[in-house]
Amino acid sequence: MNRTPVCYEYDGTFPGFLTCVFDSYAHREEPMAFLGPEDGRYTLWPVRRVDTERARADRVWKGIGDKLGPRGQRLTYRAFLTCLEDREVHIWRFLEYGFRRGTGALADLGDSRVDTLRRAVDHLEGEAHLYKGFVRFSDHGGVLLSEIQPKNRVLPLLGKHFAGRFNTERFLLWDSVHREALVHEPGRWTLAP
Repeated sequence: MNRTPVCYEYDGTFPGFLTCVFDSYAHREEPMAFLGPEDGRYTLWPVRRVDTERARADRVWKGIGDKLGPRGQRLTYRAFLTCLEDREVHIWRFLEYGFRRGTGALADLGDSRVDTLRRAVDHLEGEAHLYKGFVRFSDHGGVLLSEIQPKNRVLPLLGKHFAGRFNTERFLLWDSVHREALVHEPGRWTLAP
């Protein structure tokens, strides 16, 4: 299929990325780069702004599940959390391959698109595992506080662990690199920018 090369400018969220995937198929475009809100890169490719549309993102997410199953969805989401350079382009190429190949794509470890994502996700998961054992909280007036500086966005992987471990505590785990926090009150936790 002949596609027009383009650079997508989007809000940097996972639903925003999935909306870009939808648009790439709807407009027959091949994303050469993805620019987030604070991305200062310049590009020679035509830039198209893509606004996040939840219905389109949901359709793509369902399509990933239909073609690649839950393991494919997990790999896609976790790859988005990694510090892999140009991760969106790598994920898009993997999805393009996976949509054609189906669940067999996940077992194709010799394919560079699959291997690149698996390595990045292994790095993410390894880093998250280390933080499970090395985070130390300080008590500040009844609220436990800690700051981490991970390479990857590990907080989504740490939420359930720390909420279970400190289920009766109020705490905030601050990721100063990605400027987001894991906020916990007894009975619930959330990620906050």
